[in-house]
Amino acid sequence: MTIQNSLPLLCEVPSLSRRRLLGFSGALVASAFIPKFARAADGRDPRFIAIILRGAMDGLSAVAPVGDPDYAALHGDLALTTSGDGAGIVLDSFFSLNPAMSNFARLYQKGQAAVIHASATGYRDRSHFDGQDVLESGYAGPGRTDSGWLNRAIALLPQGQRVGKPSSLAVGATAPLIIRGPAETLGWAPANLPDPGADLNKRLLDLYAHTNPKLGNLLSEGLSAQTIANGQSSMVKNAADLPGQMAAQARGAARIMSADDGPRIAAMAFDGWDTHENEGGAKGRLFNLLTELDSAIAELESGLGAAAWAQTSIVVMTEFGRTAAINGTEGTDHGTGTLSFLAGGAIKGGRVISDWPGLKPAQLYEGRDLKPTTDVRSVLKGLLADQLGVSEQTLAQSIFPDSGDVKPMKGLIV
Repeated sequence: MTIQNSLPLLCEVPSLSRRRLLGFSGALVASAFIPKFARAADGRDPRFIAIILRGAMDGLSAVAPVGDPDYAALHGDLALTTSGDGAGIVLDSFFSLNPAMSNFARLYQKGQAAVIHASATGYRDRSHFDGQDVLESGYAGPGRTDSGWLNRAIALLPQGQRVGKPSSLAVGATAPLIIRGPAETLGWAPANLPDPGADLNKRLLDLYAHTNPKLGNLLSEGLSAQTIANGQSSMVKNAADLPGQMAAQARGAARIMSADDGPRIAAMAFDGWDTHENEGGAKGRLFNLLTELDSAIAELESGLGAAAWAQTSIVVMTEFGRTAAINGTEGTDHGTGTLSFLAGGAIKGGRVISDWPGLKPAQLYEGRDLKPTTDVRSVLKGLLADQLGVSEQTLAQSIFPDSGDVKPMKGLIV
């Protein structure tokens, strides 16, 4: 049913003099350093923003298939309902949006937002570390961290698409893998970002759990001892735990990208979406995370301004989904199928696009997860082709190598 590592780039922390040039703290926009985006013959001035949600988002609670007869019983207390306190925002006769995302719902009604449901990369082993590598590198398997697919796309933009060298923006304390590579990239982060060490610890623990469990146990014990010795809470803070962090990063990115000579392509990553316990559905931790994401999208819309927003496409994605059934701690474990959000004035929205697989036991992937029916690379290829003019051959050979059988999804851009 169709329901419709080292960084060979320019990644700088703003100097005091450049902050003075811009006039607001933390951002870096100086026309002498950023090449202008060439206006196409038809006057288009497109912008493209990729947002990574690290930790694996529960797509069944973000956009709920309330029309599936097996959904409510399978997803238990995390399931959205059609009425009452746990009700979602109706998108169509089959899907409802988490009530945290009222701004996204407004854009959806305007035809400027869409959902790609039951999607995933080709990765299936449920390791955050490897799953994020595959999502951000664009390669078929993990271990390739020399460059990201978005950076390679920038380096290979058609001749005449830009004046001078391609330029993009990496938002955050560290540049996401997705935007590392040969093309020059501008780095910016708010001054009050948390220490990235918390997320690094989580990723290392996940890596060793899959490659060297004994070493992983030792690392876990050491980190626990350090936590106790320092008198810290066992719940490590990260950007997603600090209210307003997502919005702050999006606000700064929008101001940089709205400048006439600012970068037109950006990437940012938000941690903290690993909801093994106390996930919540219409309330709780996931609700709070989605509220933050919704605020970030709103900041991009308002900060870019009407003219730029009309030519903007945003894609929000995560490394994989979560189990269809809840676990014993009122959360969900690592899964497979999830969803991607699309937003922006350039998006042909107002629809949920999904070849829905169903949630009966025989329809679940390995009997436990939402089965992915859409390769997220097809979505990304469609956006890059129609928004930035990248050829299908370049997409298959250089940006997403060895993916010739994954065709660009058509009709995502107005």
